[in-house]
Amino acid sequence: MCNRGNMYCGGQGVYLYYLSRELQKLGHEVHVIVGPPYPDTAPGVTEHRVENLNFFENQFPKQTPFKVFTPLNLYEFAATRVGIFPEMFAFSMRAYDKVRQLLCQQRFDIIHDNQTLGYGILLMKAFGVPIVATVHHPLPIDRKTDLAYLERVRDRLSRIMFYPFLMQHLVTKRMDRVITVSTSAAEETRNVFNVPRQKLRVIYNGIDIDMFRRLDGEMKEKGRLILVANTQDRKKGLIYLLEALKLLQGDMDVKLTIVDNGLPDNEYAPQLVARYGLDGRVNFTGKLGLEELVRHYSRAEVAVVPSLYEGFGLPAAEAMACGLPVVSTTAGALPEVVEDGRNGILVPPRDACALAGAIERLMKDDELRRVMGEEGRKRVERNFSWEQAARKTLEVYEEVL
Repeated sequence: MCNRGNMYCGGQGVYLYYLSRELQKLGHEVHVIVGPPYPDTAPGVTEHRVENLNFFENQFPKQTPFKVFTPLNLYEFAATRVGIFPEMFAFSMRAYDKVRQLLCQQRFDIIHDNQTLGYGILLMKAFGVPIVATVHHPLPIDRKTDLAYLERVRDRLSRIMFYPFLMQHLVTKRMDRVITVSTSAAEETRNVFNVPRQKLRVIYNGIDIDMFRRLDGEMKEKGRLILVANTQDRKKGLIYLLEALKLLQGDMDVKLTIVDNGLPDNEYAPQLVARYGLDGRVNFTGKLGLEELVRHYSRAEVAVVPSLYEGFGLPAAEAMACGLPVVSTTAGALPEVVEDGRNGILVPPRDACALAGAIERLMKDDELRRVMGEEGRKRVERNFSWEQAARKTLEVYEEVL
């Protein structure tokens, strides 16, 4: 189950789609309980949708105002007015009700929560069905990063209130097993949520290697970098990449494609671009479908992942699958994905000079880019397939059964 099921909302949606698809292909009956934006569910997977009014992004439903006046919807509305993010709690309660209804008709062997970690998931333990949860990364890491960039006391208090850390802390350690997508994420989950080590299992995410591949018909654009990220998230380290581009300005003709929204949906990143005088060297694509994303990977010469933390690092692995060398930081799980000197170059996080040096080294060496790109593709094929992830997930299910 996943509170935002669409894969274009981020890594959790990607995880939901591919894991459910592979489990179904392996012969299992799979049901997914999802909130909006709803996914394109894989063939053979049964989808159950639950409501979410999402008052942070949507206006008050004037045409159907009566929808607000139910206890859960009213709570959602009131919580958002004071800066609390209630979506995971509200989804978990609706998911609890949905599972209760479904259990009147059929039996489930396992309940698998995809980082909702709400009180409704905890209530499901009363059903007597084992519950496994996936934690992509603990949310307190987001808070820590955000607080480092906020100066006003009011803004800092607002960020502290935003996420339901206590709820996730209480729920996570009471799951039968907790799957994390990297060794780094496992350590963070153990430290932040006090999850017993014996409950933790590491299963790497997969990459759709049939979709993510080098397209022969696409010509490389000289000096083209690509960044795939939600650039409003300070953890993605955009500011350090732009500083690096500023350092390279004059020495190299480097251009950056950012796969994310620009204005008017995203003010933070375009303002940074203007501040560093990089207008004309940076372009925003908006949100892309998979085929168009692969075309952009195929046109670029180097992928950059300047993150301050990653629980796994899907964009790094996607770029590698497309035959791109990667300049990445050593933050979080990225060293588990990118091998320094073999399929990319690792630099310390928050180090614009090191980023600039690594980019310059790759841009000046055609043969190094080619060799690292080939090695990256091989590494993804060996280590990061969704079928492998599904089989290892089944092993966890069997443990708790």
